[in-house]
Amino acid sequence: MRPIIEFCASNMHHGTDRLMKKLEANPDYDVLEYGCLGNCGECYLAPYALVNGERVAAATVEELEVLIAGKIKEIEDMLDLFD
Repeated sequence: MRPIIEFCASNMHHGTDRLMKKLEANPDYDVLEYGCLGNCGECYLAPYALVNGERVAAATVEELEVLIAGKIKEIEDMLDLFD
């Protein structure tokens, strides 16, 4: 299953636009950008994304990248249990 990573256009002022472009280059991911993901308070305060519908937030974009990778690994490990 390909991970779906969703970004909010209103969150790009944190630098998530660069991370989104980087993740888009990975053919194993489906990366989407929306005008709003409905997390306005959090969107204003910190970089975040949704990974398969689960919110992942961090203090910096670099930390967000690490947390997204960890969430993807967690999902893959869980799916491996069912194989």
